[in-house]
Amino acid sequence: QVQLVESGGGLVQAGGSLRLSCAASGRTLSNYVLGWFRQAPGKEREFVAGIDRTGRSTYYADSVKGRFTISRDNAKNTMYLQMNSLKPEDTAVYYCASKSALVVSHDPLRYVYWGQGTQVTVSS
Repeated sequence: QVQLVESGGGLVQAGGSLRLSCAASGRTLSNYVLGWFRQAPGKEREFVAGIDRTGRSTYYADSVKGRFTISRDNAKNTMYLQMNSLKPEDTAVYYCASKSALVVSHDPLRYVYWGQGTQVTVSS
């Protein structure tokens, strides 16, 4: 079993930056594909970014491409999401998730382990 804990959320003005972290315990993260998802009030949980086991392949939702960067440090059992040029529409609870597979998926149902989420609020 993998336990995931997100941190780094907060309140930021539009155009600002935040860096989210997802720390894992229980298992070695290098065996898992990882993803960031977000959920705004009244909306479904949506894919933000994903990264393969090695960190060499990354994937992004069109809405964040060019602004967000996903990365991982398997030695530290930690994943990151650097968020730049934040917009009010990025406001949501951000979750990290993992699954023991080879392929990144945009479908949250494919992911087995989830963190508790961290709130990101972008003011205009």
